[in-house]
Amino acid sequence: MAGAAAAHAVTSNGAVTAGIGLGAQAAAIAGVQYWERQVHQAEQDSIAATAGDVPVGGVGVWRISHRIPIEADQHGELTVTRIIAPDVPAGDAPGFLCKEIIFSVDTVQHHQPNRDFYTADVCRDGTRWKWASAEPATERWGALQ
Repeated sequence: MAGAAAAHAVTSNGAVTAGIGLGAQAAAIAGVQYWERQVHQAEQDSIAATAGDVPVGGVGVWRISHRIPIEADQHGELTVTRIIAPDVPAGDAPGFLCKEIIFSVDTVQHHQPNRDFYTADVCRDGTRWKWASAEPATERWGALQ
């Protein structure tokens, strides 16, 4: 609306005013979506980093405090269910290592603890672990992974 109001101050052409207003709205939506992707990536990086230190069958605790409070800070637990490694002789795929994980997102709803579970894959990228899943996260993060 602010973009439309500013455009109306410059021109009395309704089509131009509407176009500028819609353009400003699209830019605002794109900006929010950009920051949502940054928040989701930070959550995914926190989960992946925790999973990197957890052995198969072990349990780790992950936590993220967002720099930009678009969404609430999150936390939960995770376990590594298996190692995913290429079936090739040693040395043919140096450094290629992934883990399948199950993680929880712990919240409180109506004064009762609530725990939702998700699955994901994480892979080592040099010295750090990164998110490697797409579809299992769709329910959790929507289309804006």
